[in-house]
Amino acid sequence: MNKEPVTAGTVSTDILKHSVSIAGHRTSVSLERKFWELFQESARRRGISVNELITEIDASRRGNLSSAIRLYVLEELLEQASPKISSF
Repeated sequence: MNKEPVTAGTVSTDILKHSVSIAGHRTSVSLERKFWELFQESARRRGISVNELITEIDASRRGNLSSAIRLYVLEELLEQASPKISSF
């Protein structure tokens, strides 16, 4: 049986574990490579570390941390994609 990663087009859907720190406590999150890359980009744009951004998300999340990070990334992408409405 071939154990190559399943892909959606050219995007790998492999889930990777990433070690992170929340308020000095080490834990891990499991995210697809693309979600992790977009999450890292978001932290860079904000000028904060990945751990700082994870701590912010952790403080306001309900449920699974990995899911909360995915939703954060999705919300950010939706904000970037939506047309800007100017006030008159």
